[in-house]
Amino acid sequence: MSRVGKLPVSIPSGVTVQVADGAVSVRGPKGNLSQALVDHVDVEVTDGHVAVTRHNNARQSRANHGLMRSLVANMVHGVSQGFQKQLEVIGVGYRADVRGKQLVMNLGYSHPVNYDIPDGVDISVDKQNVITIDGIDKQQVGHVAAEIRSWRRPDAYKGKGVRYKDERISLKAGKSAK
Repeated sequence: MSRVGKLPVSIPSGVTVQVADGAVSVRGPKGNLSQALVDHVDVEVTDGHVAVTRHNNARQSRANHGLMRSLVANMVHGVSQGFQKQLEVIGVGYRADVRGKQLVMNLGYSHPVNYDIPDGVDISVDKQNVITIDGIDKQQVGHVAAEIRSWRRPDAYKGKGVRYKDERISLKAGKSAK
């Protein structure tokens, strides 16, 4: 039995989970999310808990068992509390700003980098160098953070660039003097 898949997902107050037409839909105070059921897995909603069971003991069934349980748990957490990622912009002259539905970043290029903020995600900037990404869909929040980071990954020698708030960069030594 999958160690992740066998754990039930508790449903907090104010959140409703429904399984219908091959999809799981979760509704909460922050919004609504839905996910199609993966193959070889069933989802059952009982009093205050969501249980995920698999059809057989095949390798793909075992993998999908844990996957579906994690997806449901992330949806429940997202509609009740939400997800957040923070990025730091480090470097002389590097800064970020939100203008309407665009994130405008100066990252050392000859031009500013404009990133259109997708629906379902809120982006705010504190002190011109801390970017906060909020949303209810964990996958979308992580994807947006990865896209923003990809514009200027941290440099291995000086540490300049866009990095996650808790990311540690080990800097390489420069050229040795004779």
